[in-house]
Amino acid sequence: MTDRATLLLLSALEDGESVTQRGLAARIGVALGLTNSLLKRAAHKGLVKVRQAPAKRFAYYVTPKGFGEKSRLVAEYLSTSLNFFRQARDEYAGVCDAAQSQGHNRVALFGVGELAEIATLSAQGSELEVSAFVQIGSNQSQFSGLPVINNLDAMSKLCIDAVIIASTDAPQDAYELLRGYFDEDQIYIVPLLHVSRRPGGKVQL
Repeated sequence: MTDRATLLLLSALEDGESVTQRGLAARIGVALGLTNSLLKRAAHKGLVKVRQAPAKRFAYYVTPKGFGEKSRLVAEYLSTSLNFFRQARDEYAGVCDAAQSQGHNRVALFGVGELAEIATLSAQGSELEVSAFVQIGSNQSQFSGLPVINNLDAMSKLCIDAVIIASTDAPQDAYELLRGYFDEDQIYIVPLLHVSRRPGGKVQL
Protein backbone atom coordinates (compact mmCIF):
# COMPACT_ATOMS: atom_id res chain seq x y z
CA MET A 1 0.00 0.00 0.00
CA THR A 2 1.58 3.28 -1.06
CA ASP A 3 1.79 6.09 1.44
CA ARG A 4 -0.06 8.45 -0.92
CA ALA A 5 -2.95 6.00 -1.39
CA THR A 6 -3.13 5.39 2.36
CA LEU A 7 -3.31 9.12 3.04
CA LEU A 8 -6.13 9.54 0.52
CA LEU A 9 -8.01 6.60 2.02
CA LEU A 10 -7.73 7.81 5.62
CA SER A 11 -8.70 11.36 4.62
CA ALA A 12 -11.78 10.07 2.82
CA LEU A 13 -12.86 7.94 5.80
CA GLU A 14 -12.14 10.25 8.71
CA ASP A 15 -15.78 11.44 8.99
CA GLY A 16 -17.06 7.88 9.55
CA GLU A 17 -19.67 7.97 6.78
CA SER A 18 -21.32 4.81 5.48
CA VAL A 19 -20.29 4.39 1.87
CA THR A 20 -20.04 1.70 -0.79
CA GLN A 21 -16.61 0.64 -1.94
CA ARG A 22 -17.51 1.91 -5.41
CA GLY A 23 -18.32 5.32 -3.97
CA LEU A 24 -15.10 5.30 -1.98
CA ALA A 25 -13.11 4.36 -5.10
CA ALA A 26 -14.60 7.32 -6.97
CA ARG A 27 -13.83 9.63 -4.05
CA ILE A 28 -10.14 8.76 -3.84
CA GLY A 29 -9.67 8.25 -7.57
CA VAL A 30 -8.47 4.64 -7.73
CA ALA A 31 -9.87 1.41 -9.19
CA LEU A 32 -12.48 -0.55 -7.26
CA GLY A 33 -10.20 -3.58 -6.88
CA LEU A 34 -7.40 -1.44 -5.48
CA THR A 35 -9.83 0.22 -3.06
CA ASN A 36 -10.82 -3.20 -1.73
CA SER A 37 -7.17 -4.12 -1.29
CA LEU A 38 -6.39 -0.82 0.45
CA LEU A 39 -9.26 -1.29 2.89
CA LYS A 40 -8.24 -4.84 3.76
CA ARG A 41 -4.66 -3.84 4.40
CA ALA A 42 -5.66 -0.77 6.41
CA ALA A 43 -7.99 -2.92 8.54
CA HIS A 44 -5.27 -5.54 9.01
CA LYS A 45 -2.88 -2.83 10.24
CA GLY A 46 -5.51 -1.51 12.66
CA LEU A 47 -5.87 1.82 10.84
CA VAL A 48 -9.62 1.42 10.18
CA LYS A 49 -12.54 -0.58 11.51
CA VAL A 50 -15.43 -1.82 9.37
CA ARG A 51 -19.08 -2.14 10.42
CA GLN A 52 -22.07 -3.35 8.45
CA ALA A 53 -24.58 -0.63 7.52
CA PRO A 54 -28.00 -0.77 5.79
CA ALA A 55 -28.42 -1.19 2.00
CA LYS A 56 -25.26 -3.25 1.55
CA ARG A 57 -23.15 -0.37 2.74
CA PHE A 58 -20.33 -0.40 5.23
CA ALA A 59 -19.30 2.17 7.79
CA TYR A 60 -15.55 2.63 7.97
CA TYR A 61 -14.06 4.22 11.05
CA VAL A 62 -10.53 5.55 11.31
CA THR A 63 -9.01 4.27 14.56
CA PRO A 64 -6.78 6.34 16.87
CA LYS A 65 -3.85 4.49 15.30
CA GLY A 66 -5.21 5.46 11.89
CA PHE A 67 -5.43 9.15 12.84
CA GLY A 68 -1.85 8.99 14.09
CA GLU A 69 -0.74 7.42 10.83
CA LYS A 70 -2.61 10.09 8.85
CA SER A 71 -0.83 12.86 10.75
CA ARG A 72 2.52 11.21 10.03
CA LEU A 73 1.71 10.83 6.35
CA VAL A 74 0.56 14.45 6.04
CA ALA A 75 3.83 15.68 7.57
CA GLU A 76 5.81 13.38 5.28
CA TYR A 77 3.86 14.49 2.21
CA LEU A 78 4.33 18.18 2.99
CA SER A 79 8.04 17.70 3.58
CA THR A 80 8.43 15.79 0.31
CA SER A 81 6.38 18.37 -1.57
CA LEU A 82 8.44 21.22 -0.16
CA ASN A 83 11.70 19.49 -1.04
CA PHE A 84 10.41 18.89 -4.58
CA PHE A 85 9.40 22.54 -4.89
CA ARG A 86 12.82 23.74 -3.77
CA GLN A 87 14.63 21.37 -6.14
CA ALA A 88 12.41 22.31 -9.09
CA ARG A 89 12.69 26.04 -8.32
CA ASP A 90 16.50 25.84 -8.16
CA GLU A 91 16.79 23.76 -11.34
CA TYR A 92 14.47 26.00 -13.35
CA ALA A 93 16.30 29.08 -12.09
CA GLY A 94 19.49 27.51 -13.44
CA VAL A 95 17.83 26.78 -16.78
CA CYS A 96 16.57 30.37 -17.03
CA ASP A 97 20.08 31.70 -16.35
CA ALA A 98 21.51 29.34 -18.98
CA ALA A 99 18.94 30.47 -21.56
CA GLN A 100 19.72 34.12 -20.94
CA SER A 101 23.47 33.59 -21.10
CA GLN A 102 22.99 32.03 -24.54
CA GLY A 103 20.97 35.00 -25.78
CA HIS A 104 17.55 33.38 -25.50
CA ASN A 105 15.24 35.97 -23.98
CA ARG A 106 11.76 34.94 -25.16
CA VAL A 107 10.72 31.39 -24.30
CA ALA A 108 7.70 29.12 -24.17
CA LEU A 109 7.06 26.54 -21.47
CA PHE A 110 6.03 23.09 -22.66
CA GLY A 111 3.41 21.87 -20.21
CA VAL A 112 0.73 23.20 -17.90
CA GLY A 113 0.39 22.26 -14.26
CA GLU A 114 2.31 22.55 -11.01
CA LEU A 115 5.74 22.16 -12.59
CA ALA A 116 4.96 24.85 -15.17
CA GLU A 117 3.89 27.16 -12.35
CA ILE A 118 7.22 26.59 -10.60
CA ALA A 119 9.08 27.25 -13.85
CA THR A 120 7.12 30.47 -14.28
CA LEU A 121 8.10 31.62 -10.80
CA SER A 122 11.74 30.91 -11.61
CA ALA A 123 11.49 32.88 -14.86
CA GLN A 124 10.02 35.83 -12.97
CA GLY A 125 13.22 35.97 -10.94
CA SER A 126 15.19 36.58 -14.14
CA GLU A 127 14.82 38.82 -17.18
CA LEU A 128 13.51 35.92 -19.23
CA GLU A 129 10.13 36.52 -20.88
CA VAL A 130 7.67 33.63 -20.98
CA SER A 131 5.39 34.31 -23.94
CA ALA A 132 3.17 31.19 -23.94
CA PHE A 133 2.55 27.68 -22.69
CA VAL A 134 2.39 24.69 -25.02
CA GLN A 135 0.11 21.75 -24.26
CA ILE A 136 -0.79 19.74 -27.34
CA GLY A 137 -4.49 18.86 -27.45
CA SER A 138 -5.41 21.01 -24.43
CA ASN A 139 -8.81 22.67 -24.14
CA GLN A 140 -7.38 25.50 -22.06
CA SER A 141 -7.00 28.89 -23.70
CA GLN A 142 -4.94 30.41 -20.88
CA PHE A 143 -2.73 29.34 -18.02
CA SER A 144 -1.24 31.69 -15.43
CA GLY A 145 -2.45 34.62 -17.49
CA LEU A 146 -0.70 33.53 -20.70
CA PRO A 147 -2.03 31.85 -23.86
CA VAL A 148 -1.94 28.05 -24.18
CA ILE A 149 -0.88 26.76 -27.61
CA ASN A 150 -2.60 23.43 -28.27
CA ASN A 151 -1.42 22.40 -31.73
CA LEU A 152 1.86 21.86 -33.56
CA ASP A 153 1.27 24.41 -36.33
CA ALA A 154 0.70 27.22 -33.85
CA MET A 155 3.70 26.09 -31.82
CA SER A 156 5.97 26.27 -34.86
CA LYS A 157 4.88 29.88 -35.46
CA LEU A 158 5.68 31.13 -31.96
CA CYS A 159 8.10 34.08 -31.94
CA ILE A 160 10.39 32.61 -29.32
CA ASP A 161 14.09 31.92 -28.90
CA ALA A 162 13.76 28.66 -26.95
CA VAL A 163 11.39 26.26 -25.20
CA ILE A 164 11.65 24.89 -21.67
CA ILE A 165 10.09 21.52 -20.86
CA ALA A 166 7.93 21.85 -17.73
CA SER A 167 5.77 18.75 -17.82
CA THR A 168 5.90 15.54 -15.79
CA ASP A 169 3.64 13.84 -18.35
CA ALA A 170 6.01 11.88 -20.64
CA PRO A 171 8.80 14.48 -20.73
CA GLN A 172 10.97 12.24 -22.93
CA ASP A 173 8.20 12.15 -25.55
CA ALA A 174 7.86 15.92 -25.26
CA TYR A 175 11.57 16.31 -25.92
CA GLU A 176 11.47 14.03 -28.96
CA LEU A 177 8.51 16.02 -30.32
CA LEU A 178 10.23 19.36 -29.79
CA ARG A 179 13.35 18.17 -31.62
CA GLY A 180 11.30 18.26 -34.81
CA TYR A 181 10.62 21.98 -34.41
CA PHE A 182 13.57 23.46 -32.53
CA ASP A 183 17.33 23.16 -32.63
CA GLU A 184 18.97 21.17 -29.85
CA ASP A 185 20.34 24.30 -28.16
CA GLN A 186 16.83 25.80 -28.08
CA ILE A 187 15.38 23.04 -25.90
CA TYR A 188 16.00 23.29 -22.15
CA ILE A 189 15.47 20.45 -19.69
CA VAL A 190 15.89 20.25 -15.91
CA PRO A 191 17.70 17.23 -14.39
CA LEU A 192 14.74 16.13 -12.26
CA LEU A 193 12.83 15.09 -15.40
CA HIS A 194 15.56 12.57 -16.33
CA VAL A 195 15.27 13.25 -20.05
CA SER A 196 18.00 11.84 -22.28
CA ARG A 197 19.33 13.82 -25.23
CA ARG A 198 20.82 10.68 -26.76
CA PRO A 199 19.21 9.17 -29.88
CA GLY A 200 16.61 6.61 -28.88
CA GLY A 201 15.75 8.43 -25.69
CA LYS A 202 17.41 6.05 -23.21
CA VAL A 203 17.45 7.93 -19.96
CA GLN A 204 20.67 7.92 -17.98
CA LEU A 205 19.85 7.96 -14.25
